[in-house]
Amino acid sequence: MPIRTASARWQGNLTEGSGTVRTGKGGLEGNYSFKSRFEEGEGTNPEELIGAAHAGCFSMALSKQLADAGATGTSVDTTAKVHFDKTDAGMSVTRIDLETVGQVPGMDEAQFTKLAEAAKENCPISRLLSPGAQITLSARLTS
Repeated sequence: MPIRTASARWQGNLTEGSGTVRTGKGGLEGNYSFKSRFEEGEGTNPEELIGAAHAGCFSMALSKQLADAGATGTSVDTTAKVHFDKTDAGMSVTRIDLETVGQVPGMDEAQFTKLAEAAKENCPISRLLSPGAQITLSARLTS
């Protein structure tokens, strides 16, 4: 498997400086700053990027679970809400709430929820993050 890369450049001090993050192949690039990370300023931040990675990984893992169960999903839409909180150890990602909606013809809600839970447990990004952050899941089907 290839080794994936990303990079970041920061200029200036913590509160007034700014930076740019970029994925290795150039698929994503964004500006970030103290305000975009700790307030509501424009730009992205590491926690949003973690959320995007987790939502993407989970959606692919759920698609695999569906295929393994003999189902084909029309779509899987996932949002990851990353909680970035002050703890005794300092600022930490404490919880990620995954919210997924699937369109899977012929599947019932109970089976979809079971497969979504398996995807949450087995997606590589969940496995990476779960020792340090709680991961919750809300899964539902749509027509």
